Amino acid sequence: MPTSGEKFDVIVIGAGHAGCEAALAAARMGCSTLLLTLSLDTIAYMPCNPSVGGPAKGHVVREVDALGGEMGRNIDKTHIQMRMLNTGKGPAVYALRAQADKVLYQQEMKKALENEPNLVLHQNMVEKLLVENGVCQGVVTRTGATLYGTTVVLTTGTYLRGKIIIGDLTYESGPNNQQPAIRLAENLHELGFETVRFKTGTPPRVNKQTVDTDQMEIQPGDDEPRAFSYETTDYITDQLPCWLTYTNENTHQFIRDNLHRAPMYSGTIEGQGPRYCPSIEDKIVRFADKNRHQIFLEPEGRHTLEMYVQGLSTSLPEEVQQAILRTIDGMENVEMMRTGYAIEYDAIVPTQLWPSLETKRVENLFTAGQINGTSGYEEAAAQGIMAGINAARKVQKKDPVILDRSQAYIGVLIDDLVTKGTNEPYRLLTSRAEYRLLLRHDNADLRLTDIGYEVGLITEERYRRFTRKREAIEKEIGRLRETKVKPSPEVQSLLREIGSSELDNAVELAKLIKRPEIKYEHIQQLAPAEEPIASDVAEQVEIQLKYEGYIKKSLQQVDKMRKMENKQIPKWVDYDQIKGISMEAREKLNQVRPLSIGQASRISGVNPSDLSILLVYIEQGGSHRVSGS
Repeated sequence: MPTSGEKFDVIVIGAGHAGCEAALAAARMGCSTLLLTLSLDTIAYMPCNPSVGGPAKGHVVREVDALGGEMGRNIDKTHIQMRMLNTGKGPAVYALRAQADKVLYQQEMKKALENEPNLVLHQNMVEKLLVENGVCQGVVTRTGATLYGTTVVLTTGTYLRGKIIIGDLTYESGPNNQQPAIRLAENLHELGFETVRFKTGTPPRVNKQTVDTDQMEIQPGDDEPRAFSYETTDYITDQLPCWLTYTNENTHQFIRDNLHRAPMYSGTIEGQGPRYCPSIEDKIVRFADKNRHQIFLEPEGRHTLEMYVQGLSTSLPEEVQQAILRTIDGMENVEMMRTGYAIEYDAIVPTQLWPSLETKRVENLFTAGQINGTSGYEEAAAQGIMAGINAARKVQKKDPVILDRSQAYIGVLIDDLVTKGTNEPYRLLTSRAEYRLLLRHDNADLRLTDIGYEVGLITEERYRRFTRKREAIEKEIGRLRETKVKPSPEVQSLLREIGSSELDNAVELAKLIKRPEIKYEHIQQLAPAEEPIASDVAEQVEIQLKYEGYIKKSLQQVDKMRKMENKQIPKWVDYDQIKGISMEAREKLNQVRPLSIGQASRISGVNPSDLSILLVYIEQGGSHRVSGS
């Protein structure tokens, strides 16, 4: 137990998905770290869907793992089902998704935290940040303890002034009736942080014994063993199925008849909700032409009868929720075990952050997760590991690690937040990334393991395995470029068999594999490698050669953008003194204070003519620059 007056390198407040990653990263980088949480029983809690991954989000989990984070390893040990989504499309949008055993996921994450040598885990509520001369120096807890930290990472999720809403019932609460953080929210206002009021929600949970799955479509996991972490070697094979059913006109009519009791339409809810995860009542209004909506029933674990009703998020009154559930096929006699609810909470405006996730207003204070206006466990974990890394590097007096948009979805996420801000709970989508073909699920290790190793989160053994893999990929691509096959009878026969046109002349294997119908396994039949090729190496060889032209175009775009990113904006620039830029651009530039011309170009309201004037101002040294500054 930490004692009042004790000093740590890094203090992390909150043990959700952001806090866990932040604390583990800082501790593993050699910093003495304290993780404070409202309850030791809700570490890595999943108050909404107990799942990890999906489009864009699955990419992020792989990236967190490639950097040395914990989420991928933890879900690999605790899932009850895993599926690769979008396999009918290109590799850029393949997305791994796992259904978690909710309780086991928490237990395993808690175990990882408890066993980390540099990490102290303690249950206590933080009510105040210690800030002197604009620098955060620690925290004060509800019990009166003053704890000092060189850096502090705030990961409070949806707890800041949390309010639960069910019908016309409202009460102060964090998720699932946990304590809300009221005093800390007030303290952030006192420190001058601008906040917004957001809303999210969750559906009811039902008793599996009262569900007739015979009326539903089974949704099994993949037969092929899969994993998020590059370290996983043991795979879970005994998976549990999920089930698909649909709403119907009776469901929709019942909801329409009770819309006057829906808090989002009665005015009870003030916060802005997530556009990409609407409540069922919102769906009925917004998509009135749809005669049904998908409802997935997903087990919450191996040792519970609770099932999560995905697609039925709602804050309607309790008795209305029960009645709605019983209009759905297979749920005519269902018993609701937990009531769905909406929750409102405070989030800080993320343009108040540097790309390192350190706040501009208070030095040495970092924020990560839903406090920054995001939604989702994966987005939280991504911010958490980056905040933890950068808090530790601030302690170590090293430059922050900032991922750009061409390196990772994490880079897209953070850049969107700190540059553009968000007026609703932010959800990462593949469409937000302009370099999707480079940011694939399969190559996260090739993009980020070097960085994870450099900061100290990737072990020597893991890094050696990674470098061997990278060398094997390069060697095999070289072999395919150098090796030609001739139009022999055997070659022509195989090509006909797989529906590919015959050869007229000898052709390089690297060119042959570009044909859509040709797979790496066919190349091995035509000209096998001298030594066995690992499946993950073969996957990279095929993707890199098959999409080589598109990848080269993307890399050219990256080089073009990087020139703008490399044009740094000096700290002495005073936007109020630059004549000719628009009032909106001046306001936005002062708010965001971009670090580069590239970042400035992505700010809403800053147009090309503003950038041209800014560039001239910088090149001329600033006509109003103070001498010697």
